[in-house]
Amino acid sequence: MTTLTTGQLAEMLRAELVGPADIAVSGLSTLQDAGPEELTFIRSDKFAKLWSRSRARAAVVAKGVAVPEHDPASRALLVVAEADLATIDVLGALRPEATTGGGRTGLVGGAAPSPGLHPTAFVDATAKVDATASVGAFCYVGAGVRIGAGTVLLPRVTVLDGCVIGSRCIFQPGVVIGGDGFGYRPDPASGGLAKIPHVGNVVIGDGVEIGANSCVDRARFGSTVIGDGTKIDNLVMIAHNCRIGRSCIICGNAGLSGSVTLGDGVMIGGGAGIADNISIGNGGKVAASTGVMADVEPGQTVAGLPALPGREYLRAIAQLRKMGARKG
Repeated sequence: MTTLTTGQLAEMLRAELVGPADIAVSGLSTLQDAGPEELTFIRSDKFAKLWSRSRARAAVVAKGVAVPEHDPASRALLVVAEADLATIDVLGALRPEATTGGGRTGLVGGAAPSPGLHPTAFVDATAKVDATASVGAFCYVGAGVRIGAGTVLLPRVTVLDGCVIGSRCIFQPGVVIGGDGFGYRPDPASGGLAKIPHVGNVVIGDGVEIGANSCVDRARFGSTVIGDGTKIDNLVMIAHNCRIGRSCIICGNAGLSGSVTLGDGVMIGGGAGIADNISIGNGGKVAASTGVMADVEPGQTVAGLPALPGREYLRAIAQLRKMGARKG
């Protein structure tokens, strides 16, 4: 862990420094847990109220947030335009060993793995793994797979035959890329279910991150595609033939059925479910636990089950509350 002074941090962040420039900082923690040598961050007035009780001597503060009871003689505030982004930069400076790709997109939770293959990993002889990529313990990389520069597969990641992974990706433990799609049809001959073969692959762009135990299924034909810069949380299901645009965010426990299309910059809340063959336009937003059964226009926000436009959903909830109050 590197140690920096508040003066050095202010210069790095181009922050307004309110307090001493010689306070040494060697870590980062929450307002409640930070010690005297740890930096904390304050993003809103709600958190600013905790500053007087924190043991931290320095904090990154979002511009416009009023911090009561601040003593500039003994404690320092680093005022920046956006506290969360500044905190990422601080973490990269204090823990360079956790940086894989540089900047704000290359941080991993622990120390960044060294390039190369872990001795317990299996990589098929026909796979092409860039020399700067890292394949962790007990990973499986199948036949014909291609993995780009600087990509990190943490332990027990599985990338099955024919899949293509771009550069600077980070896959957390337990990710499975290229499992069979979920497809069955009634079989009159047997009275049971006939399994539909999935002979396509998965193509993942650059700078994609996928959280622990998430799955991206291979296409029935062609490719399941995830665009550059998309971030996928833990326990997310991406079904066969989905096409996900650039810089999308998909939160934990969300599920995308087969052939769903997301435009660029789409945000999917936790636990949301999207029916098959649905399209969500650029910049669309789906609230947590929403069930999407119809296409979503670009820039539109939907919520509820079934999904309704955001304002319409809130009006419906308000009406239900009024009805409940009248019955009471």
